[in-house]
Amino acid sequence: MNKNTLPLIETEQELEKVLSRPSSETIKTISKLKGDIIILGISGKMGPTLAKLIKQAVNEAGVNKKVIGVARFSSSKIKKELENLGIKTITCDLLDEKAVKKLPDVSNVIFMAGMKFGSTGNEYLTWAINCYLPAIIAKKYRNSKIVAFSTGNVYSMMPVNSKGSKETDIPGPLGEYAQSCLGRERIFQYFSSKYKTPIVLIRLNYANELRYGVLLDIAQKVYNKKALDLSMGYANVIWQGDANNITVQSFDICKSPANILNLTGSEKLSIRDIANTFGKIFNKKPIYKSKESRTALLSNTEKCHKLFKQPKISVEQMIQWVAHWVKIEGTTLSKPTHFQTRDGKF
Repeated sequence: MNKNTLPLIETEQELEKVLSRPSSETIKTISKLKGDIIILGISGKMGPTLAKLIKQAVNEAGVNKKVIGVARFSSSKIKKELENLGIKTITCDLLDEKAVKKLPDVSNVIFMAGMKFGSTGNEYLTWAINCYLPAIIAKKYRNSKIVAFSTGNVYSMMPVNSKGSKETDIPGPLGEYAQSCLGRERIFQYFSSKYKTPIVLIRLNYANELRYGVLLDIAQKVYNKKALDLSMGYANVIWQGDANNITVQSFDICKSPANILNLTGSEKLSIRDIANTFGKIFNKKPIYKSKESRTALLSNTEKCHKLFKQPKISVEQMIQWVAHWVKIEGTTLSKPTHFQTRDGKF
């Protein structure tokens, strides 16, 4: 892990560049990948920077490859940004099976569509998006490679003195959101087996950048002198730029039956320790409520980091970047991660 201090990030433009920077390993993957790339559900928190990274990798690899982004695009700003970089955009409701059938046949698919927040009270929509939609996509792209996003929430809580859940562990999803995410995995696994579609299922927890993430949630609580819930006392995090790079490189490990990959940082982070660090930077004493539970949602990343090396951006670096961003009142997405949730209700 690179623990060298990098320059602080002052603007969203600088942030986007850092998040969208392809590694040499990613450029190598893109250079040998056959066919174009389509990202389904591109307009979420991670999709735009992932698309920009892929486009830059295509340019640096010197290959002729289209990058296509599909979403409903409620924000025309994101659509325009992507198109200005040469990324083709298609407006589509992915739940509309007829519309999906008209999408271009592409060799490499990244599936990012999903529903989490607001799932309580909208359980039927959560299951439709997280289970029915994957079936539509898996049938449409049966002859493609598919990198599909899942979540570490499909696991049970693990003892805080453990290394976390491995890909081979039996899932134990808590609540309908996590259950529907396991359903999404099972749908992709079914079609991977039926059509021999090479797939990798990425169980991600938690991608961080400066506008969103567990570290931002903690920093804002400390800076604004608000009580921080410690009941989920530990977590794993990864810089979103590193998560973007590993996502692209995961095309190299798509297989049938579907492969499974935990994607996060290797450290088991104490929420209290992180808050205390922010407290020192801000010269403010953190306020706590609740005590650390004996279990937490934790993922074992030995497989990921054996395949793709350790993340390049350290937790220490992320903390410095996030603290500065909070101090300068940088733009945020105003979307808390709710990482403290222990009852499975989002």
